[in-house]
Amino acid sequence: MISIIACISKDNRAIGYQNRLLYHLPSDMVRFRELTTGHTIVMGRKTFESLPNGALPHRRNIVVSKSLKEIDGGEVYPTLEEALRAAQGDTLSAPKEDTGIASPEEIFIIGGESIYRQALPAARKLYLTIVDKEPEQADTFFPAIDSSAWEVTKKEMRNENGLSFSFLTYIRK
Repeated sequence: MISIIACISKDNRAIGYQNRLLYHLPSDMVRFRELTTGHTIVMGRKTFESLPNGALPHRRNIVVSKSLKEIDGGEVYPTLEEALRAAQGDTLSAPKEDTGIASPEEIFIIGGESIYRQALPAARKLYLTIVDKEPEQADTFFPAIDSSAWEVTKKEMRNENGLSFSFLTYIRK
């Protein structure tokens, strides 16, 4: 099952500026780590290059890039389609009943903008952190979500570092 995980601003769906995250929310980082550890994560080259220590530990790291040929601690494929084919391997079976938690077969798309846009039609679940405050500057954005195609199955409101935000889990209807 393909899932997307992202932290976005509420109104314009901003996700980054100059290849950096817009918000420093420790609980969002904890949620990201808890959901993705032990799973395959798929990302674009710029997202990979933004990781301060390279490949994320305890995950299968797959990078989509036409310019990179190999990376330490991960795999590189030239297209998202090839990356997902490699990631899915034997996990193409029908999804199990939704429990609201990550399943072993879950593949996480972790960014950036182009990869999110390409993966959204194939995604069955979204794990979004939606921040109420808009950033002063942004140059990368999450694609628009058709609310008629998604159902919120979990919502948790939080306040941290002077910001109000929500953890939302969506499943495709």
